[in-house]
Amino acid sequence: MRVLLAGATGLVGSQVLRRLLADARCTAAVAPGRRPPALQDPRLSSPVLDFDQLSLEAPWWNVDAAICALGSTLKQAGSRQAFQRIDHGYPLAIARAVRAHGCTVFALNSAMGANPRSPFFYNRVKGELERDLRALEFASLALVRPGLIGGERAEPRPGEQAAARVLGALAPVLPRAWRINPAGRIADALVEAALAPRPGVRVIGSAQLV
Repeated sequence: MRVLLAGATGLVGSQVLRRLLADARCTAAVAPGRRPPALQDPRLSSPVLDFDQLSLEAPWWNVDAAICALGSTLKQAGSRQAFQRIDHGYPLAIARAVRAHGCTVFALNSAMGANPRSPFFYNRVKGELERDLRALEFASLALVRPGLIGGERAEPRPGEQAAARVLGALAPVLPRAWRINPAGRIADALVEAALAPRPGVRVIGSAQLV
């Protein structure tokens, strides 16, 4: 399968990319972004683009499956408007582009609590994206909903680090859904959803990512 990966330079996305290139089922990978990933491979193409000015004419939109691991935080984005653009607008534009070129499989790294009617802005944006992706009618749509993601980020998030220490200490007594989800486990779920797609919409919750 030929797979497009958005967000290949992030914590989860970088692990997704390594797994795709190590899997014989992936014959080619396309990782468009504002900068190319550090990983190099003969099967990998890394077109540099501006997410605000996507061109639907590019031939690399023609893929069998797509994985989206794009994501930010309100602090990183700088405003609610910017966060909405990065975490909803960009992934939806990518999904529409691959769908227009015949892609039938899409896997999204979403978030626990995603709900378009949530009173919490972050969860509401994630839920609105899931709702809009469902409307595109992919033959196979996987919504991966991790809780707190475990792993070393290039840009540390002090709040996440503090929460990880607390959850790590409490792990033996916490329900599975509230435990830390290692980035590698999330990447495994996204890759398997893309390379071994199941028909319909499937939600993969945090309890399955421990």
